[in-house]
Amino acid sequence: MEERKMLNYIKNLLENIPADWLNLTTHRLDIYNEKLAKVQFLEQFEKLFNDNNWESSVLNVLPTAYDYIRLGHPLSCVLEWAIAHLNDLHPENVISFSSKTTPILAVLRKNLLDNKNTQIIYADELPDFFEVKILREVYGYQFDLKKVDRVEEVSEFDGNTIFISQQDEISNVNLTPNIDFFLHAPNHLGSVLLVNGEQNKNYISAIQHVRRRETIAMTPANCLIALKSLVEKSSPDHQKSEFEKNKALVLDSIANITGTDTKALVGSSGLSIQYAIMMGLVHDALENHPGKAIKFIVPPNCYGGTNDQARRVAATLDKVEVVDLPVDGGNDMVQGIDVVLDKLAKEDAIPYIIAEIPTNPRVEVPDLIKLKDVLSAERKTAAGEIAVDPVFILDQTFCPNVHFLGEGKILSTIRTISYASGSKFPSGGLCTAGYCVGNKKTEALMDKIEIHLRLCDNEATDLQLEILAKQLPSMKQRIQEAYQNTREFVNFIKATLPSAKINFVSEELAEQGFTPSVFSLDLATKGDTEEQKEFYKRALNHRLISMMITRIPNESKYCVSYGQLKGCYWTIPATSTQGTTKEGDKDYIARVALSPKMDLELHKKVFLDFVEAVK
Repeated sequence: MEERKMLNYIKNLLENIPADWLNLTTHRLDIYNEKLAKVQFLEQFEKLFNDNNWESSVLNVLPTAYDYIRLGHPLSCVLEWAIAHLNDLHPENVISFSSKTTPILAVLRKNLLDNKNTQIIYADELPDFFEVKILREVYGYQFDLKKVDRVEEVSEFDGNTIFISQQDEISNVNLTPNIDFFLHAPNHLGSVLLVNGEQNKNYISAIQHVRRRETIAMTPANCLIALKSLVEKSSPDHQKSEFEKNKALVLDSIANITGTDTKALVGSSGLSIQYAIMMGLVHDALENHPGKAIKFIVPPNCYGGTNDQARRVAATLDKVEVVDLPVDGGNDMVQGIDVVLDKLAKEDAIPYIIAEIPTNPRVEVPDLIKLKDVLSAERKTAAGEIAVDPVFILDQTFCPNVHFLGEGKILSTIRTISYASGSKFPSGGLCTAGYCVGNKKTEALMDKIEIHLRLCDNEATDLQLEILAKQLPSMKQRIQEAYQNTREFVNFIKATLPSAKINFVSEELAEQGFTPSVFSLDLATKGDTEEQKEFYKRALNHRLISMMITRIPNESKYCVSYGQLKGCYWTIPATSTQGTTKEGDKDYIARVALSPKMDLELHKKVFLDFVEAVK
């Protein structure tokens, strides 16, 4: 009876889901509590279920489940909740992934750190690209493999048992006490991991963190298909797509945008791409420079996902270490790289540099001629031998239209890989898929990166490629229009509030092609002590953002978005994108991102009202 009630409720809900549940990549921070991610949403969702209320208007005002669909979203929460109910589990014990292999890697990662045994058992076959040799030799994961005919054949094991099922139908499963993790991996949708037993509850947050940093949740579109199959008790209907055609269009667009004719790779998100880059480079170093230390050089205040992911890779591999590289806010990126590369050369280490240009959130661009000189300089080890040259990993999300890599361009002669987050300008905020491309000097490295993108099952989905195929051709024009709005708004703020410090590109840099549509705003403060000044500034930031999103609710959002098709997005990096960054490296400033289509005059008017109110 209870199961029928739940399935009937979901059936009605699916006919009334708000459009944003399917179409938004980022959600509102003002109705989001990170500590209660998924929990707060499901608590209120349960009340609606108990009241048999599936009206779209009430679903639309539920608390934000996660601030970004890469981490999770309303439909992934509902799917996990439903599967939990069918299997007498708590909803937090069910975690959906777009990838079929990453949930396995999540368990293996924790067991590596905990020095615990793992056995992987499968009834049908292992997921595609599950490369046992690479997982053992590059990732350092140790596990036993065993094939069985039935779940009942799984015996007791001194450690953790992962059972993999690739049957299409999603329903209740046979969770015997000998199975710790049941992975349901239907062919086209991704996977759902069920965490079984009280003794495994401590795995949940670790698995969620892997989903947060190395892959994405099952996409809204695929969650919708999975929920429909759950209601209908049928195999998921795989929608036919023009995959090869869309992929070809996307790759052509990337070549045009980046000015390259080398291989490009498209992943499920920017962080999925970045993880493949990191593991591909580790793989290459282990093969070609055995025994040498591998150093990832990372700005400590860059985007929190980049920072956290790099440190997580280093935590599991003895040969890998993260080296801090202060790059903005008074620090010179080029000078910092020069010092670090000299030091690592003497240690005969392998240097991999991850940096954003322009930087985030202070939107700074280094002297590119000096950068080229520093990256291409020949260095010597302590023994007098030629040191391994660096690989420059360039996060180009803010300005994906600038040509760094093509023949004759500034970084064409240095091993450089450029990548971008797809939820920004590439898709206009319609999907998360990211991409990377290298110059001709990185062709062998790109082959390694592709291996790891596939191994983690983190390639872009069919729908993501379809969206990118439609959106990428207009990207350059959208970037230019959004920049024009941003320049006009920045000039207006300078005129109306000259005491504010604005971080934005100069007119000279813009003429060189650096036309971001984001700037940071450091409001003037007051107080007798540094603590009082900081407190006042932070309060003023919130007052400005609150005024904007309250007065212009249809356009101004408290959100981490950037590169969207319309609207204006406000955030404070220290409390959003820098969430896992060390406290001393965080930026408590306002970051503002504008789009091509927005009521700029209304935003000016409200900002002027703010200035008048704080005089």
